[in-house]
Amino acid sequence: MPLLLFALLLAAGVSLSSAEAQSSVSKLPDSYKKGVELAEQNVNAHEGVMHHFLLFKTIQQSQIEAGFDVVYIYQNFYLKATKCKRGTENADTTTCAFRNDRPLIDCAVCYKTYAGAIEAEPKPYVSCVYKPALTEAMKKERIDHCNKMGYSSGSPTLLAVLS
Repeated sequence: MPLLLFALLLAAGVSLSSAEAQSSVSKLPDSYKKGVELAEQNVNAHEGVMHHFLLFKTIQQSQIEAGFDVVYIYQNFYLKATKCKRGTENADTTTCAFRNDRPLIDCAVCYKTYAGAIEAEPKPYVSCVYKPALTEAMKKERIDHCNKMGYSSGSPTLLAVLS
């Protein structure tokens, strides 16, 4: 009986975690959705990717309001492969279930927005790497790159203020 109860609780936890992941994009503010979309487009356009990837979990996000409707945004999140093929139109987690046999992709993005739109300069930074291959040096390089982007316009360190 205790094993059955444990299995039931485990199954409920898996369902809750999956439902949480499925609704996470819709819960993001628009400015953060744009960064996720940027990373998803980048990953899903790669020729070596066979399955469609979607947001699985947000790890970290921060933003600095630099004034005059300018905002610098940093995000770190996981993308996860779905059962849909790459190039699937209007893919979301209700139509494309997550696969559990592929590693997560760890993405870090940083970009500047003006009036809610991503600016072309400085060029938005997107770094997505399969999680097992991601090193501490790569993580540091990501943060350094994003901080330099913020410093180039005289704003404070992007990662100094975490949401």
